[in-house]
Amino acid sequence: MRLRAVLFDMDGTLLDSAPDFIAVIQAMRSARDLQPITAQAVRDVVSGGARAMVAAAFAEAPGTAAFEALREEFLQRYQAHCAVLTRPYPGISELLSDIERAHLRWGVATNKPLRYAEPIMQQLQLHTRSAVLLCPEHVAQSKPAPDMLLLACQQMALQPGEVLFVGDDERDIAAGRAAGCRTAAVTWGYIHPEDHPSHWGADVIVNHPGELRSVLDNALCGC
Repeated sequence: MRLRAVLFDMDGTLLDSAPDFIAVIQAMRSARDLQPITAQAVRDVVSGGARAMVAAAFAEAPGTAAFEALREEFLQRYQAHCAVLTRPYPGISELLSDIERAHLRWGVATNKPLRYAEPIMQQLQLHTRSAVLLCPEHVAQSKPAPDMLLLACQQMALQPGEVLFVGDDERDIAAGRAAGCRTAAVTWGYIHPEDHPSHWGADVIVNHPGELRSVLDNALCGC
């Protein structure tokens, strides 16, 4: 079945959003007269969401009132700072142009809430180019459930087998496989040091956005 569209996870796949997360964490620590933590300490847990980043940055135990107050502050600060430092990964802009020149559609399926994902896409001027933007608000279950990808296929009037889903987390690959999409796991994203994309069962593993071009060429040839 010929490839007709590419869907991307957002954080850690399409976009490097960690600089904005890191800036928020450091601002929160500074407000409490705490020394900065290493950027890598935040990057290592981005895939775990706000709870994981707050837990990495502060000594409060998850589930306590103090921890929940920190998490809420983190989310409020991030909403005001979510589209400041976030950028496409090196090679992504060229890849998107290649996809468009090949007359393929592309879109985003992310577990990031719409209130953050939408302004980021707008700030980076990707919203007019993306065929779909699917977030948890649009489906009953987020990834690793297949709902988001199935809805994306429905909105693009495509069969799942005509779509390649690209992600940096095992949940992405599980969702893609469950939906019947082709899957590509990337190694440049927010992968925990103890995890590895080779364990996820993806159809292909890529180390740089440029390598996806070869994957697309093969798929367009029906290989």
